[in-house]
Amino acid sequence: MAVGLTWNVYDANTMTQAEIYGKVLCTLGEENDNIVGLSADLAKSTKIGEFAAKFPERFFNAGIAEQNMFGMAAGLAKTGLIPFVSTMAVFTTMRAAEQVRTDICYQNLNVKIIATHGGISFGQAGTTHQCTEDIAITRAMANMTVIVPADGIECANAVRACVDRPGPVYIRIGRGFEPNCYTTDAYGFEIGKAVEMNPGTDITLICCGITVLQAMEAARILEKSAGISVRVINMHTIKPLDGDIIRKAIAETRRIVTFEDHNIYGGLGSAVAEVVAEFGKSCAFARVGIPDCFSLVGYPEDLYCHYKLDADGIVEKVKEVMGKDFEDDDNWEDGF
Repeated sequence: MAVGLTWNVYDANTMTQAEIYGKVLCTLGEENDNIVGLSADLAKSTKIGEFAAKFPERFFNAGIAEQNMFGMAAGLAKTGLIPFVSTMAVFTTMRAAEQVRTDICYQNLNVKIIATHGGISFGQAGTTHQCTEDIAITRAMANMTVIVPADGIECANAVRACVDRPGPVYIRIGRGFEPNCYTTDAYGFEIGKAVEMNPGTDITLICCGITVLQAMEAARILEKSAGISVRVINMHTIKPLDGDIIRKAIAETRRIVTFEDHNIYGGLGSAVAEVVAEFGKSCAFARVGIPDCFSLVGYPEDLYCHYKLDADGIVEKVKEVMGKDFEDDDNWEDGF
């Protein structure tokens, strides 16, 4: 379904990903009467409240009962409707993990889950509201598609695209005013196909979510200050993963670093590592994320700096990986 934006892309500079999601969902609702919305008493925080105000007869508030909400979504999907379910990522993937897995994924139902406040984007709320495990949890669920948009514009593209994709979809967005990577939505978004944001021949950075923009800035700094050519890949879809673009990067740059606002275990870095291992060609490889701990409490910008997910931290990591030596020859035949 092709649905045009009802807001100007320049407005995204003053809108959160969730606000953009709310507006796009209203547009989709006008085009498709089968779309319904559900919330667990967080319509205002997750911005699905815009849909609720416009289509009150197609919106259901389950109260503070996320497990019930996902069960309701499963039942609605069984009738042919397309439920969009909005709550915080931490409640979606942990409080209601059984219902998401068994009620929705097991039956391969057409439920679209928009999980807000992902990663450490709500850092000041502490461990109970931070969510650095959700990518690992959802990508292990059969039938689930997992998307982590880089900015509000990509969030809009992902929400539009997921309507036409059968089965459950998990879209993870942040809480705050994440700056834009894109200036237009017409860059060829496709579920399962990563986007090369910057060409490069020395090293490849594979990122998702907020780290994409930071990697772009780091690439500019490294090119200007050190003459390092940095390829930046926006891996917006974690499942299904674009293995082709990863294998191409291994063959052409031989240095791969992943960056994500998530625990280093089970998320983007682990997914990319699986492709690297199966490819059988040697490369320098590193993962950067939350280092297997519960994050500190603080404002997101401070936490991104602390965990080396900002441009300065990425520059530092690239220089470290660039210092790793390879064998003297370039003979790849000694691989598998």
